[in-house]
Amino acid sequence: MSATQPSPTPDVGTVRMSVIPEILRLGWRDFTRAPLMGLFFAAFYVIGGLILYFQLRHADQSYSIIPVALGFPLLAPFLAVGLYELSHRLERGDKTIPWGEVLGVVFRQKDRQIPSMAVVIIMIFLFWVFIAHMIFALFLGLMPMTNILSDWQHTIFSFNGIKMLAVGSLVGAATAYVLFSLTVVSLPLLLDKELDFITAMIVSWQFVATNRAVMLVWGLLIGVLLFVAMIPAFLGLFIVMPVLGHATWHLYRRALVHPE
Repeated sequence: MSATQPSPTPDVGTVRMSVIPEILRLGWRDFTRAPLMGLFFAAFYVIGGLILYFQLRHADQSYSIIPVALGFPLLAPFLAVGLYELSHRLERGDKTIPWGEVLGVVFRQKDRQIPSMAVVIIMIFLFWVFIAHMIFALFLGLMPMTNILSDWQHTIFSFNGIKMLAVGSLVGAATAYVLFSLTVVSLPLLLDKELDFITAMIVSWQFVATNRAVMLVWGLLIGVLLFVAMIPAFLGLFIVMPVLGHATWHLYRRALVHPE
């Protein structure tokens, strides 16, 4: 598709709850077809998470890892762009998939819309980190930091700690919902078609709004799987990240109706 010829805006489709196990199965299939590429993309996520964790842990501000760790999965859609491209090529039956072409997919689209989406994702992520720190300061900011670090269990389950968790969870859930709604379809759409990123985000938001129950279950499942995968030193992401990335591509293929 030439960059001078914009694609028609696709129509929003409807999906059933049965689409979730279907796309997970297809995601696993794509991962097993090209496992080395999947592991390669996941390695950046794992290594980045470990570096971030140890930097914060040794910065005498261990508490700050809480909002970052909770917000870290928000970056997953952008990191999965290479996986979308891989699924796209597997879907059309490519027998050989050159590493250079897949690894360079983001660079080759530097003059298109995906970099703009990357900025949106990063800005929402940074907004969440700022708000999380502000919530922490509002509820626990007057406590001595040495007390918080040495007796964090008592702090978290104190009255102010419970209020902080409640408010933080609500704000975090709202932030995650917004980012999920804006990106779940838009990133693979931008990879596949020639559209501006605003239109892609609108289409993605409309799809989630039209299929809210299914998408809430899918979003919750993503959150749970990523959280569980991060527990063993982020190592579970070597499997979960590629499978979810491939599955998201197959969700996109079932989400929209493209004009001929």
